[in-house]
Amino acid sequence: MNDTVSFGYEDVAPDEKTERVGAVFSNVAAKYDIMNDAMSGGMHRLWKDRFVARVKPQPGEAILDMAGGTGDIAFRMVERGAEVTVADINQDMLDVGIERALDRGLTGLAWSCQNAEVLSYPARIFDAYTIAFGIRNVTHIDRALAEAHRVLKFGGRFFCLEFSTVEWPGFKQAYDLYSHKLVPQLGKAIAGDEESYRYLVESIRRFPPMPEFESMIRAAGFTQTRVEPILGGLVAIHSGWKT
Repeated sequence: MNDTVSFGYEDVAPDEKTERVGAVFSNVAAKYDIMNDAMSGGMHRLWKDRFVARVKPQPGEAILDMAGGTGDIAFRMVERGAEVTVADINQDMLDVGIERALDRGLTGLAWSCQNAEVLSYPARIFDAYTIAFGIRNVTHIDRALAEAHRVLKFGGRFFCLEFSTVEWPGFKQAYDLYSHKLVPQLGKAIAGDEESYRYLVESIRRFPPMPEFESMIRAAGFTQTRVEPILGGLVAIHSGWKT
């Protein structure tokens, strides 16, 4: 049994990864949304719009937005009438999200500090479970997927937006160069934190390719799984149903 997990390009003990990932997001919380705009040229907003369009949140639905941090996905869903619980393991990220929600006058949101691998919620209470750019930072992804399946009602849906493996020739090489060389420098210039953004880039490289991650979703019990690559797999929307 392998007793290490990946933290970027390092292999570390599971408890150490959890602690170090927590430190990364505490460090970047205040500048997280500004950095998202800088790193993606604003495209992350379009990806999130597309993601929420696939989720199709309905008025009155109970949705758990895991790793919801600063609220980008939750805000889009609550504006469609859903009742959204924003959960994140990092309180600093939640605090930023709470402040943003207050500034926008948004209601219908609940905020909860939760570990994706051991949720405190009872079984079968949510209509949908969303997680955007968060699953790759979970220490044991299989446990998080099992918990997502557990808390969903029968007929509930799972949606995950995550960076993946670029498959377009040429673009892949350009993206690798950009992400490894320029993103840490952007982190240094904007957030004053080069190393946290170096980890975030490395974590993308260590994340399973699309077919492998889809297999993990099926192994957790989800059916009708689907993968929708965006920009040749730069990011991907994964989905499945609890039947």
